[in-house]
Amino acid sequence: MNNEVLKLGTRGSPLALWQAEWVQQALAAVNPELETKISIIKTSAENFPEQEIPLIGTGVFSREIDEALLSGKIDAAVHSLKDLPSDYPPELEIIAVPQRESALDAFVSADGRCLGELEPGARIGTGSPRRKAQLLAWRPDLEIIPLRGNVNTRLEKISSQQLAGTVLAHAGLRRLEKEELVTELVDTSIILPAVGQGALAVVMRKDDSSYRQELLALNDRDSYEITQAERSFLRRLRGGCQVAAGALARIELEDLVHIEGVLASEDGSTCLRASRSGPRSEGDRLGTELADELLQQGGEELIGNREEPQP
Repeated sequence: MNNEVLKLGTRGSPLALWQAEWVQQALAAVNPELETKISIIKTSAENFPEQEIPLIGTGVFSREIDEALLSGKIDAAVHSLKDLPSDYPPELEIIAVPQRESALDAFVSADGRCLGELEPGARIGTGSPRRKAQLLAWRPDLEIIPLRGNVNTRLEKISSQQLAGTVLAHAGLRRLEKEELVTELVDTSIILPAVGQGALAVVMRKDDSSYRQELLALNDRDSYEITQAERSFLRRLRGGCQVAAGALARIELEDLVHIEGVLASEDGSTCLRASRSGPRSEGDRLGTELADELLQQGGEELIGNREEPQP
């Protein structure tokens, strides 16, 4: 056993700190003698607070934390799984995905009206190309306003920017004990969530055996397998925060996995959807095949030969 302090790296937002503290408490339950420390690391998301996410580059919420992990400054990283790019550093591994929270998106309204009740031209705030594209595919009469910041900041901007509401991850609102603000959970027929949404990712170096067993004890098999299927979908699309794509997998009858995926143009004029089912042991293959189906339907033209911007 390594007797040194296990250093957990995280962002400094209230939600990120909640997640790191949850992992800290879970590790204490696994090994009460294990001492842990949370290290807050500033990422590109904080360095470019007003810049739209697609213009900052890949790994906007995770890159600096993973660099600290690779350099040995921290022993493990706690991420929102949806923030991890599909092309992940080969020296790192997702050692644990704890039991997933709600994967759905939630609409927080300014006046209690649901999305379908809003008047034409209603202003919805979101900085997510995925949410923007699917909302416009469903209701092209909406006006989508770019919105950045942590959960509290975005909630405050509903009033300050005179928005009809905003769309946020249901899991984040639940973790921050703000579920009472939810006007409606957005049906997946309208918005499929981000890959890995609602799940945490505990990451460590592949060549590091310290604390491996303790971290591995946090893994939930079902959550790990379905999110890996979703990540294989995104990996085949060569996507991250810059791609208007989403996927949601679930376990059916213990032995089967069902995965739905979407790929859209940012203006919503093209919105491709498909689904696959098969043995849960073949989730990665199903995710890849699902992506291939969307690419063949016209997705290649949507993705093109994008080059990721650099901060």
